[in-house]
Amino acid sequence: MNNLKKILPLLLSIFSFLANAQRERILFNFDWQFSYDKISWRNVNLPHDYLIEQPWVAPSADEKAEMNNEAANIKSRLSARAFKELNNGYYKKTFVPDESWRNRRVLIDFEGIMLVGDAYLNGELIGKTDYGYLGFECDITDKLKWGKENTIEVSAYPQNPKSSRWYTGGGLYRDVNIILTNKEVFFTRHPLQITTSLDNSFLTKKSDHKVSAAASPVQVYLLAEVSNLSKRKIDSLTFSVSITDAAGTVVASKILKKKYYARQRTNEYRLDSLAIVSPVLWDLDNPHLYTAHIAVLDNSGKPYDEWQEQFGLRTIEYGADYGFKLNGKKVLLKGLANHHTLGALGAAAHEKAIEKRIKMLKQFGFNHIRTSHNPYSESFLRLCDKYGILVVDELYDKWLKQFCGDRVSWTEQWQHDISEWIRRDRNHPSVVMWSLGNELQQEWGMTYADWGVTNFRLQKTLLNRYDTTRPVTVAMHPRFRDVDTDSLPAPLVHETDIAAYNYRYMYFPGDSRRFPWMKFYQSEANTQGLGKNFFEMDLDKVVGLAYWGAIDYLGESMGWPRKGWTLGEFDITLQPKPTAYFIKSYFVDDEPLVHLSVLKGAAANEWNGVVQGTMELTENWSGGATPVTLTAFSNADEVELKINGKSMGRLSNDRAHADKRNKFVFTNIAYEPGKAEAIAYNNGKPVATHAIETPEKLSALLIETDNSEWKSDGLDLQHVRIFAVDKKGRRIYNEKELFSVTIEGNAEIAALSNGDMTCDYLNVPLSTDKKTAEYPLHDGAAMIILRSQKASSLSDKAKTVKLTVNYGNKIKVTRKIELKF
Repeated sequence: MNNLKKILPLLLSIFSFLANAQRERILFNFDWQFSYDKISWRNVNLPHDYLIEQPWVAPSADEKAEMNNEAANIKSRLSARAFKELNNGYYKKTFVPDESWRNRRVLIDFEGIMLVGDAYLNGELIGKTDYGYLGFECDITDKLKWGKENTIEVSAYPQNPKSSRWYTGGGLYRDVNIILTNKEVFFTRHPLQITTSLDNSFLTKKSDHKVSAAASPVQVYLLAEVSNLSKRKIDSLTFSVSITDAAGTVVASKILKKKYYARQRTNEYRLDSLAIVSPVLWDLDNPHLYTAHIAVLDNSGKPYDEWQEQFGLRTIEYGADYGFKLNGKKVLLKGLANHHTLGALGAAAHEKAIEKRIKMLKQFGFNHIRTSHNPYSESFLRLCDKYGILVVDELYDKWLKQFCGDRVSWTEQWQHDISEWIRRDRNHPSVVMWSLGNELQQEWGMTYADWGVTNFRLQKTLLNRYDTTRPVTVAMHPRFRDVDTDSLPAPLVHETDIAAYNYRYMYFPGDSRRFPWMKFYQSEANTQGLGKNFFEMDLDKVVGLAYWGAIDYLGESMGWPRKGWTLGEFDITLQPKPTAYFIKSYFVDDEPLVHLSVLKGAAANEWNGVVQGTMELTENWSGGATPVTLTAFSNADEVELKINGKSMGRLSNDRAHADKRNKFVFTNIAYEPGKAEAIAYNNGKPVATHAIETPEKLSALLIETDNSEWKSDGLDLQHVRIFAVDKKGRRIYNEKELFSVTIEGNAEIAALSNGDMTCDYLNVPLSTDKKTAEYPLHDGAAMIILRSQKASSLSDKAKTVKLTVNYGNKIKVTRKIELKF
């Protein structure tokens, strides 16, 4: 503490320098132009997915003939890519460099171009990405024309229909930034590695290194990479290092000198450790974040450059007898595995939409996301850090050119991809496991003809150059076990730190007996086996599971007219289906819950050799065939069903059978208009209720918004839900007509959806100003997503966005939504 007091004045002086330091990050998302042909251009702002606006392409006559001309479930060359034609897209932005940029190093940073892309400045190629899920930067310092207009151009190529197994989106779908630094001495790209005395080492699968989460103080180790492009000899560099807690209070700091090894080169500096005396651990319920601040100074104490990055203090451990521990406590990964897209927004990586998903998942008991099958955006990981989500961070689908951008050989690009990926993501406390790929062990001929073993070893060696604090795995295909005997795991499994099996959790017990050191993770679980594929695992020993496609998504259609995956527990608008409450009943088993619905039928398809499906349930209590079957999901001891107050019986929770646990099925129930109610009991006392009711005639449109702090920054979103309701506010599921929407004020319509994957309306407005649109209700509901428009100042009038919805000739409703400036 005394040392801190001595150097605090110097730190404050340095912080004042940092306020005007050389490094500056300028968001470059606004005022781009977009074209399909480089002739007709229109204005767009980023993030932007141009493929989402492409019309749906129905299967051709030839494709229908190949499918025996069936009217439904026709697949085509575009089924995987959401029945969208894969046109190229072109962007350009003209700007005059600000005079403040002179005598500074100028970079343009692209967080991603989907699927692959090239960047040009004034007609000269300056950079490219061959794998659009990862970013790159271009040094344009010596290429700028000062005092004149400069033009950045970007070409985006979605490649061909077979270049991905799902809808990828297309274009500048993530942020673009201008970065300014000192020209001579500066931190490199992703320059900082932060480790702590709490970190385990996973260099060997059988490591028994254990660290106490209660250890205090915690030592923080920083490894910084600095470039010196000057021609001057610099004998040493001074580093100012400090750590602040979540409240911004400095909890550790140092000023230190390091010998400089050479000029005109890049060096790594391992800085002295800093001690946090009273550490607060990062946890699921209290995801406390620290920030490391580091500056490299000249001899006068003036900063050449500065960098800051958030991190968390936590321990992670894996063991065959307990699965996974966070901070010394057993934690079961309860998650989902989904693609990166965001429903009707397509691939455009809107931070607010990502946040909405994460908050919803937390409410339903999820604590884990597997990034299938590619790195998500940087904002995604920041939000997982913020909200306490455990991430299995995945790099690839298959180790083949076809599925890794399809422009250059995979063997030519993985070395670049791994270093960019790990350096970018390694300081996020939410990341608890690396995954190098998905369903790979069936590819015998991948480079070395050994079922992927050598490819894995090569990649892991490079990965461990940048991080050794997390285990490394790949997800195994549900088929293709050992080539000689299907009773043994594939050779690739034995190379991984965690045995990650897609769907085949039933192999865990036998493989565990043969190989007792193995640690098991169900990297994909199917919705057909909800409940069963959870309860049949040894929950005390496994790492956890991730439900495949728990949120409906575009692409990977099982056949026209469905535009995508429809077997999730949440529809594409994030509206929970009844089965979402089934998952919540066992993900949050200490919170009494009951949820009632009517069985419509069952949907099942074979996918990758695995039956995928779900119960088709509805909360629509409005007649139809009788008798009916009602299903209640509950974690209580018993559930009673009442129809208009009359008991239809009480059922007990069959906890002895995994396929029946938390499911209460009431059959041969005569339909009566009114109210169907489920009452849950523990120890004979009611603990939860849920009812569905027959609505009366349409009376109003209920408008719900989700963002009370909607910002006028041109990036923020407002999700607006519309429900057709009766005079008592009960949803009318049978309403499905068109509605029209009009926006007045500093906002535009970014997307529309109603949860129906067979809907032929596009998810984007057709109007050029994005102020008006039409869309149908489905099951009496729809969602409109509004994007604020950037404004430097707002008049009192402009602070309000006016939303007007007309539903046929029946109802007109106006809602005013406030914008924050």
